[in-house]
Amino acid sequence: MVEKAGCPLQKNVFSSADLPPHLDHRARFALWQDIHVAEIWSVEYTISERLSFEAAIEATAVGSLVLGQMAGTIRHASRKAGNIAADGRDGYLLLVNNGDTVLSGTQIGRDYHVGKGEAALVSASEALQMTGGDSNVWANVVLPRAVLENAFAHIEDRLALTVGADNEALGMLKRYCSFLEAGPALVSPDLIGHATETIVDLIGLATGAKGEAAELAGLRGLRAARLQAILQKMRDNFADPAISAQGVAGQLRLSVRYVHDLLQETGVSFAERILELRLQRAHRMLRDRHNDRMRISEIALLSGFSDVSYFNRCFRRRFGSTPGSAR
Repeated sequence: MVEKAGCPLQKNVFSSADLPPHLDHRARFALWQDIHVAEIWSVEYTISERLSFEAAIEATAVGSLVLGQMAGTIRHASRKAGNIAADGRDGYLLLVNNGDTVLSGTQIGRDYHVGKGEAALVSASEALQMTGGDSNVWANVVLPRAVLENAFAHIEDRLALTVGADNEALGMLKRYCSFLEAGPALVSPDLIGHATETIVDLIGLATGAKGEAAELAGLRGLRAARLQAILQKMRDNFADPAISAQGVAGQLRLSVRYVHDLLQETGVSFAERILELRLQRAHRMLRDRHNDRMRISEIALLSGFSDVSYFNRCFRRRFGSTPGSAR
């Protein structure tokens, strides 16, 4: 592994371009794979039959996490029981496809298909297959098992599920990782801890390990059931301008204080949840070409907003653009 010039210990680069030039591309691939197994982790690769072998890996450490980039003519990757036993790696990887071809594979009996800009969480301790095109580009966020499992209960339920390219948390995670990779190495333990927590938090939000499911996992029995009923009432009736915590409490025969207390434990208030549900509906409707003939005021009204000026302000604050530009 080679340190990137001008940025000590920040980014390591492992490239086929640094191998002996007299080797043909098959010999270069064999040597590259041997080094990869010895210094990174045990994976069996297959290269393109049409293109000459090229591969480059960049790795940036952030505490116990690694932000990685992989590009080249690797067509297929396989990690079997023997590979897992050989290196003992048991962490998690968030795979992000930055190329134009779909990356497809299997893990724990699930098929996954990750298109451009999409992602999927996979485990290094489970057998894994991945196939792409003749030339591929992807990124990995590598996390120790304990880091992710301590943060989220039942994280294994999120394995091999595709995270869409339009997932807001995934977009923020990409930007944050790019920011860390472009800067100098973090030295302060406090900053390393903050960066690690931010990355883990965004992965939880992107994969669904954090959010409503996690809120319910943090509660038990009757309280969990009541919270679920409250959230369902809100999802069913958020477009009604008259919806209120008092009304939901009355329908479920709960006290208003109890409703607010349960929602307070999740960290998101009644008003904040209703506003988010309304804004998300309006955003979807504005992006749907079938609604091109509808006025923005109509969409706002159907989403639960009675004041168009208030809707415009909230929309701009939430999505960073006007409702008109969202079309």
